[in-house]
Amino acid sequence: MTIAGQRIRACVVGASGGIGRALCERLAQQDRVARIYAGARSPAGLAHDKVTSFAFDLLDEGSIAAAAQEIAKDGPLDLAIVATGVLQTEKLRPERSWRALEAPDIASAFAVNAIGPALIAKHILPLLRRDARAVFAALSARVGSIGDNRLGGWHSYRASKAALNQLVRNFAIELARRNPGAIAVTLHPGTVDTALSRPFQRGLPPGQLVSPQASAENLLDVIGQLVPEQSGQLLAWDGSQIPF
Repeated sequence: MTIAGQRIRACVVGASGGIGRALCERLAQQDRVARIYAGARSPAGLAHDKVTSFAFDLLDEGSIAAAAQEIAKDGPLDLAIVATGVLQTEKLRPERSWRALEAPDIASAFAVNAIGPALIAKHILPLLRRDARAVFAALSARVGSIGDNRLGGWHSYRASKAALNQLVRNFAIELARRNPGAIAVTLHPGTVDTALSRPFQRGLPPGQLVSPQASAENLLDVIGQLVPEQSGQLLAWDGSQIPF
């Protein structure tokens, strides 16, 4: 990853998940990264001399605001990554038909996949440096693309990720007014071997499933090559643009 400017201060929210943890580990290996703020509901196990862990609840804005206030004491951020998301839980299942839609399930998907990241952005975007390149990236999904939707189904997940894409597009426009060198994007990490994708891995073509470590490296490579003209876009793990 190449980010111009001073030694990098980064924040990864959702650092206890498969991709989030791998992102923290990969960032910690880089000499140019000075500090990583790693946020998780249960941040145990993220110990590293470069890592400052903090606890937060994605559904509790107060905990997000409190964490941001602590991070701000150390100065501006160069990079912020939101690596949160939900596809399936014991109660939540991807809907195959409109007949399966339930209001609580839709609300739950939007709370985690769109509203939570939006509130993180509300408190983290002001911490990005204003005098040089800075990046805000949120993990989305290809299935959140309206233009790329050919199969339908998975209504709540698709819609909540589409909402996230639109929110970050809005943030990119607003962010450019305070710093023309700042970038905000959503990123599709591919199919990664994590708890989120595990129930859906059967029948995947050989080579399509990647490890969290490989995914983190791919994502950081994309982030490192971003230019302001790409701000607001939804990008895949290989840097290609995905239509909204």
